[in-house]
Amino acid sequence: SLVFGLASSTALTLLVILTPVPLTMVGIVIGHWLFDAPFSATSMIGFIALAGIIVRNSILLVDFIRHEQAKGTPLRPALIEAGAIRFQPIFLTAVAAMIGAAFILADPIFQGLAISLVFGLASSTALTLLVIPAIYIVFRDDGSDLPRE
Repeated sequence: SLVFGLASSTALTLLVILTPVPLTMVGIVIGHWLFDAPFSATSMIGFIALAGIIVRNSILLVDFIRHEQAKGTPLRPALIEAGAIRFQPIFLTAVAAMIGAAFILADPIFQGLAISLVFGLASSTALTLLVIPAIYIVFRDDGSDLPRE
């Protein structure tokens, strides 16, 4: 049902899902700066791998929000519930990948990959949990503005 639901999604929903991908660069740049490491080909491979994880996190949130709205839950409570319920699987996935990548931080060949994964996941996980609901608050799934409260 997730694949079918996303196949029939609006362009705005797809934009919401993909928005956190560029935000991974915040953590990647900070990580490379802290380690005084150049942005290498392995860094780019880490960024690409990271994009898959972040899109999965976004899909988890967006899918939950859409299911809650389909049940009649108002948007703001659906956003809060999505963040609360989906936080643990998103966080555990990020921590597991960060721990795995931390073991290759000292390797001179794969250091860029590890920096991209560790710091990109740390920043983008937090930013995804904040940005997706914020974008949903600004725009409804149909693209119309929310009324002011």
